[in-house]
Amino acid sequence: MRERHAGPRRGRAQDFESFVAGAAGRLLHTATLLTAEPADGRHPHARRLLTASLARTFADWERLRGEDPYDRTRQELAARFAREAWRHHRPRGGLLDRLTPQERLVLVLRLYEGVPEEQTAALLGLPEDRVRAVCNRSVATMRGTRNPTARRCPARLLGAAP
Repeated sequence: MRERHAGPRRGRAQDFESFVAGAAGRLLHTATLLTAEPADGRHPHARRLLTASLARTFADWERLRGEDPYDRTRQELAARFAREAWRHHRPRGGLLDRLTPQERLVLVLRLYEGVPEEQTAALLGLPEDRVRAVCNRSVATMRGTRNPTARRCPARLLGAAP
């Protein structure tokens, strides 16, 4: 009986390992931006956040059924960050440490990950105009101006594809 179940489990683990090998770098960078840790290579908070998100994705691996595992992991990463945002409000010297946790979350989802405004709003449980305002405020903060003039967040700020 044990041998009969070993094959599917092994295949599941190999599929997941392949996914992690391909996506872990970008997901770690996303987590590092969210936690506002410096780019010194350690990223303990980001690694902890990513590990928990990947563990949840692995637990749900069989139930994904055509759903993109990257999207699922990114959603879990965002949700975990939002639940633990109070831990990530201290300045750490990272690229986005001037922003509040909510501003970082919106900015990373919208500009770095390229998640559309309506999906970001649905994921965070916010109205679209609130997501737009937070994104514009975040961009203004990063540029050093507090009054944004743009109607949309420019994707080039974090090096994301437009």
